[in-house]
Order: sequence, then C-alpha cells, then structure tokens
Amino acid sequence: MQDDNMDQARAQEIADRWMMPTEESSYMGGLEKRPILASASGSTVVDTQGKEYLDFQSGQMGAALGHRHPRVMAAVRKATETFVHASNIMLNVPRLELHERLGKLLVPPLQKSLFLVTGSDTIEASVDLARKATGGLDILGLHDGLHGSTSYISRSLSFAWKRQQHASIAPGTSAILTPHCYQCPVASSFPKCEFLCLKASLELADANFTSRPAAVIAEPILSAGGVIVPPPGYFQAVRRACEERGMLLIFDEAQTGLGKTGQMFGFQHEGVVPDIMALSKHFGGGVPISAVCTTAEIAKRAVASGFFATRSHAADPMLCAAGVASIDAIVEEGLAGRAARIELRMKSALAEMAKRYELIGDIRGRGVLLGLELVTDREQKTPANKEAAVVENRCLEAGLSVVTGPPMTRSRQANPRGTQFEGQCPQLLTPSALACVSSMLRLIAFDTSRDASVA
Repeated sequence: MQDDNMDQARAQEIADRWMMPTEESSYMGGLEKRPILASASGSTVVDTQGKEYLDFQSGQMGAALGHRHPRVMAAVRKATETFVHASNIMLNVPRLELHERLGKLLVPPLQKSLFLVTGSDTIEASVDLARKATGGLDILGLHDGLHGSTSYISRSLSFAWKRQQHASIAPGTSAILTPHCYQCPVASSFPKCEFLCLKASLELADANFTSRPAAVIAEPILSAGGVIVPPPGYFQAVRRACEERGMLLIFDEAQTGLGKTGQMFGFQHEGVVPDIMALSKHFGGGVPISAVCTTAEIAKRAVASGFFATRSHAADPMLCAAGVASIDAIVEEGLAGRAARIELRMKSALAEMAKRYELIGDIRGRGVLLGLELVTDREQKTPANKEAAVVENRCLEAGLSVVTGPPMTRSRQANPRGTQFEGQCPQLLTPSALACVSSMLRLIAFDTSRDASVA
C-alpha cells in the first residue's frame, strides 16, 4: 500500500539504503531532499504533506495533456480489464487503431509508423533506419541537442560533457554548431551571418566524414539545450544541405510534437517536412509509448536492407489505447490552439517583467515550450548562475515546479554559456492558473533582483 504520508526522513532512509545514487550536480541531484509527490491531477501535483504545486514541467515533459487526463485514464482502465500485454508477432486492435489515428495526423509524404516505448528507443531506431535506407554511416547532430540517455546516445547525440564521460564517442557521429542567435557560436548576427554556423560546420563535417553520410538529426526547438529556436530559414538550409549530400533529415519531436508549439508538429512552423520523425513524451498521455514515422519509400528501402526495431512492450494494447486517447484529446480539444494562446499570454507577461528586471536577458520558445535566459549583465550576457538556483528554489517554495540551469549541466558555477529558466506547462492550463504563474514569477524576480546575498 502506498504511504501517502511519507516524510523527508523516511525518504532519506530509503534513498541511502536502496536507491542508486545520482550525480549531485546534475538536475536530478539531491532528489531525496525535494518534496515527495503523492498524487497529481490536471496541472497540479501534491506532495505527501498536502502541499500543492503548479506543474510547469508537465511531469518529465510527458504530461502535456495534464496529469490523469480523463480520456487517457478511461482508455487505460478499459485496457486493464481486457487486454494489457500482447505478443508482437500478432496484431491487436488498439495497435491498429493507433497506426490509423497517427497516420491521419502525419504530413505527407510521412505515412508509415512503428511503435516503441521510450524517446531514446525512437532515436536509436531512427538512426538505424536512416543508415539502412541510405547505406550511409555518418550522423550529424546539433551540439546543444539532447536526444536521449542510452549509452549509445550519451556517446553521440548529446551534450559535450555527457560524451566526455565515455572513453570514446560512437563511431560515425559528429556535432555541428547550434544556431543559437542569442549566444551566437560564431560571434555573428542573423540574418547577415547567412547561417555561417551551418556553413562552417558542414565544411568541417565534409572533411571528416568516415563513410557515406546518412542523416542530420535535430529538434525543431532545442528543449533541454536551452529552449533554442533556430532562426527563420535555418531548416530550409539544412534540408538543402541534406539533399546535396544524399542525407536524410530526422526531426526529434519528443518535446515539440503533438500540439506543444501551437502547431501539430514543430517542423510545421518552418514548412520543412522531415524524412523521419520521432515522437515520445506525451504521445501516450503520460503512459510510456513512442513512435518512429517515415515515408513509404524510405521504410521499404530500410526493411530491404535489414532494418528491424521492436521492444517487448512496444505494441502493448494498453499503451496503444493510451496513445489513441491522447491523440483524440489533442485533436478534439484543440490543444495546439490552446498552446498558441498560452504562448501569447505568457510572452506578454514575461515581456512586461523584462522591462523591470535586468535578470531577464531573453524570452524565447513556442507554444507551451518557453524559456528565459537569465543574465547578470544584458550587454555581456553574463549567465546568472547563482540567481537561477535561487529562482528555482523560490519557485518551489511558492508552489511552482520549474527547471532552471545550464543545459542539463553538471555545474551551474562552471557554466560559461547561458542559464535558462524552462517551462513546459500542460496545454490545458487555465487562464487563471497562468495569471497565478505570472504573479509568482513577478514576485520571485523582484525578490531575486534586489537580494544582495545572491550576488
């Protein structure tokens, strides 16, 4: 039976004896010292002491529909009474229904889909799919991109510090510069730069390809890397570069897909349809299921070359039923439109705050995926590392669950590049809840800006 009254001392006891430790300076460090959650509903989570928090992270960014969405819960309950797990050597009705629901959402020529369990699963499968379809090897990914946490991804398509924790990087993977206009990696400015970051990266990549190149992978908006929105035209330039080299374009839509950015898919803002798309996070409405989508032609070529990807629970009826319910909620409740309206309200409130508080250096993002760059000096763009930690703690004390810090960094103090405040609120967040969030942030920004002890 769940202990809904567990206190911090009991949590510490269990963590010390039974939990695998986490790196203290990572974003998961010191978990046992944080509130212990007992329940959640909608945009609210409740700890074991009865305190409520507005969940401005949507769980682990997987509850964008809100916690325990009624459609998803009904689908899961029905599945638990009829059909939870099934062999993947036979089809089942929920799986077929999910293929059809998702297929009708896809932007042509995307058509075919396969189901897996986690976001990391989809990235490894997408990379293999691209390699099998092209006969190539080399994969290029943005250097601020994060695409999962398996050993392979940590050694290839992740932040530099994660790659450096391994003895060697994965063969056939290279990083290219992130088009981060606020912290330009080539000390230029858009649009006069004409995507110099991309041109320089491709010139170096061309000189270092070990074999035929296979694909470029990117998030339409880099989430964990700092809520970075590439400038207009960037992905058109990437698409042209791919076509010139016979490479495929993979979009990781884990944190941007299915309505989060105000469009059904993040790539629709730029009008560049990928060859392969990965979906996860809130695809199952909080239940773990993910998908890889591609064209009929690419799927045929890849399978003919030996492509195969599955997991023991990849097409479980319960997971697929949750996926169907999630898509139905997103479409029928107009959640993409809601995300766009949340963006307008939040950016307006944040822009007013930025007029008063020098701490806010930049406001960016789309839909419910929004971020602030926190600085101590707007001209020099000096990262507000200490202030960010204070903001996060004060938000939690006030009942607002958010993430701040350098991109998944190991140390706020050592970060030279930027400190972000990231929000991914549920798409069903009400106007009154948004107003409450704005008020909290305004008070916290005021307190942090005037608090000399932070400096």
